[in-house]
Amino acid sequence: MRLRKDAKVELLRQVPLFAGCTKRELSRISTLADELALPQGTTLITEGRMGHEFFVLVEGEVEIEARGRKLTSLEKGSFFGEMALISARPRNATVTATSPVRVLVVHEQAFRALLRDSPDIQLKVLKTLADRAAENALH
Repeated sequence: MRLRKDAKVELLRQVPLFAGCTKRELSRISTLADELALPQGTTLITEGRMGHEFFVLVEGEVEIEARGRKLTSLEKGSFFGEMALISARPRNATVTATSPVRVLVVHEQAFRALLRDSPDIQLKVLKTLADRAAENALH
């Protein structure tokens, strides 16, 4: 079963990176999101490797592990890997499907083109990142 466009928009609305975006802007971002069905055991992100996409979990469950230790599990509506869209840093964890999953995937190249062509979205994403950095500096 494929997601309707408005369902994609609602999932993307939950991603903090897009917190300031309007429904119309989220709709534009949703056109970049590919929907994939992957089997249990699939590694979506590998610690130490460069990332070029981020994921929103539509269905199923994934486990996050770093330095050989399980950190947490994520379920429907969760997202991960979003920092790969804006930073050229290696992944800080491995994410593996612990059940069959369906995910939305946004690839870095398409997202960067969107930011280049949509200054309003770019500004909102930058504001969100600045807010997060300021919050982290206080902790």
